[in-house]
Amino acid sequence: MSDDALVIFTPSGKRGRVAKGTPVLTAARALGVDLDSVCGGRGICSKCQVAPGYGDFPKHGLHVGPEALSPVNAVEERYDRIRGLKPGRRLGCQARIEGDVVIDVPAESQVHRQVIRKSASERVMVMDPATRPLYVEVAEPDMHEPSGDFERLAAALEKSFGIKGLHADLAVLSGLQTTLRKGGWRVTAAVHEAGDGSAPRLVALYPGLREAPLYGLAIDLGSTTIAGHLVALDDGRVLASSGLMNPQIRFGEDLMSRVSYAMMNPGGAQEMTEAVRGAMAGLAAALAEEAGVDAAAVVEAVVVCNPVMHHLLLGLDPVELGQAPFALASGDALHLQAAEIGLAPLAPGARAYILPLIAGHVGADCAAVALSEAPETREDLSLIVDVGTNAEILLGNKTRVLACSSPTGPAFEGAQISSGQRAAPGAIERIEIDPVTKEPRFRIIGNDHWSDDPAFGTPTITGICGSGIIEAVAEMRIAGIMDPSGLIGSAEQVGTPRCVATGRTHEYVIHDASPDGPRVTVTQGDIRAIQLAKSALYAGARLLMDEMGVDQVDRVVLAGAFGAHISPKHAMVLGMIPDVALEAVTSAGNAAGTGARMALCARSARRAIEAQVKRIVKIETAIEPRFQEHFVAANAIPHATAAFAELAKVVTLPPVSFNAGGAPEGGGRRRRRG
Repeated sequence: MSDDALVIFTPSGKRGRVAKGTPVLTAARALGVDLDSVCGGRGICSKCQVAPGYGDFPKHGLHVGPEALSPVNAVEERYDRIRGLKPGRRLGCQARIEGDVVIDVPAESQVHRQVIRKSASERVMVMDPATRPLYVEVAEPDMHEPSGDFERLAAALEKSFGIKGLHADLAVLSGLQTTLRKGGWRVTAAVHEAGDGSAPRLVALYPGLREAPLYGLAIDLGSTTIAGHLVALDDGRVLASSGLMNPQIRFGEDLMSRVSYAMMNPGGAQEMTEAVRGAMAGLAAALAEEAGVDAAAVVEAVVVCNPVMHHLLLGLDPVELGQAPFALASGDALHLQAAEIGLAPLAPGARAYILPLIAGHVGADCAAVALSEAPETREDLSLIVDVGTNAEILLGNKTRVLACSSPTGPAFEGAQISSGQRAAPGAIERIEIDPVTKEPRFRIIGNDHWSDDPAFGTPTITGICGSGIIEAVAEMRIAGIMDPSGLIGSAEQVGTPRCVATGRTHEYVIHDASPDGPRVTVTQGDIRAIQLAKSALYAGARLLMDEMGVDQVDRVVLAGAFGAHISPKHAMVLGMIPDVALEAVTSAGNAAGTGARMALCARSARRAIEAQVKRIVKIETAIEPRFQEHFVAANAIPHATAAFAELAKVVTLPPVSFNAGGAPEGGGRRRRRG
């Protein structure tokens, strides 16, 4: 039996073998995992809480049994008894690794907490919310007129506002009599009218005249992050925006890993449902607290998400989405009680609306992007790419709109990258490489200065995030450090000692603070991960262009929180998107979140997207024979066959080619070391 064990930490993806009996905190520090600790490992501060995962992890080829960690010890029992540990949590300083294990580091246990860049973009909203406040005076009970308090409230609303057939959930009825008497029979009723022919519903009741607005919640439920915006329903103002990591990431970084987890672990789907509902409830409470708003005044929520997230949120089995023909349990828009999907902190009768799905792999988040960007209203041909773990792509104009999804994986977000991390203070997010000296300069999150500026100081540099790795790879191509095939040259070939041999390949060193600090590099494996991701993205876009019968588009829109931080030039150098004039590449910010807010603020927006989804033509990349052809050609940087003539107008890519013999080929000339 082996004396060591494999430990895999999520969401960082860092892994390694450690001696059995090693405390989780010690293993985390040895592998450079961001796990907090204040008390020096004495089990007092609880900053090092972790969540071990058990069961089958097909992506990692592991089965994790309950014996993978040491049993709960007296220190943990005491802490749980006095202060409480969340179910499934362990103290990293006390739990010892006894077998192969997957361990999730929750956001609150990370020293450098995630910066969720899904802030709400400014946009004037059309206001016609489904839930509105209605002030009424209700007849007091009368011995000679034995009707119930709810019936008299309903009668008052019908008389004053024409509200007919009012319904109320038990949660609302339970507090109704107290509120009526507290208000002296004068109350403000929050009434929800979906506009789909369903009965109006009493969502909440407030004593007296409520002068403050009602509030709604727009949630973009992504596979990696969950972003939320608290919105005033009187004028569409965004009062608070925040986000957190999707806790389901410990079950798998990509969607198919989570489907596999559900297939191979009885009760696995329910685990993931409970995890994401709990996270959404916490996010809702945090947003209300940030805005200084009573959560009971949040009367409605709109949620957008991809199909797998949709099914797991609703408690539906996602297994059919993992195999052809990728059948949805339901793709129509849904009107639900908010509490049914875990949003219990909201008003007792709060409602939730989920936008329609387009197809088995193209979800409500893509529908929200379509609502926000409205390509069907434009003459020019727009390619809209929502960049994420699963990229969703729209191509269209007034003639028609096409949609597809591409499995890009988590590399664009810093996962599966040797020095990668998600966006947090200390992460390299911008980089430039001098084409002559091959020396880099960079910027990190949390510091407005470039690294060669004296004002940069000596901050802690923790790794490189998604936008940084894209720029790094593109800059390496521009500087001749890497050839079109993605091969990194040697120090002799490139002319810089920053190209360091690692076995049969090389890596480029961006920053080296060893032995005490981090070493940030781009390895040959990192290049390959980026090539696979960008090839999938390009191939999906090219398939839609084939279907549309065009070789060029008029404009490219990069959507999503990550898309908002991608440099168009570097995206084009990589070949992530088809060739187009750089000025025609724009960012839409978090377009899915904007679409969710539009649907929250206006019933007309809901009707519009429900109709538009039925008109969008879905292209299934998994069964299209040309997808693989486009994918292979797109492996080259920027592309094996496409000319990228527009890119050539602004960027000259050196024609280098590195072979194993140590000399550049293909017309490349080695530059003198600077």
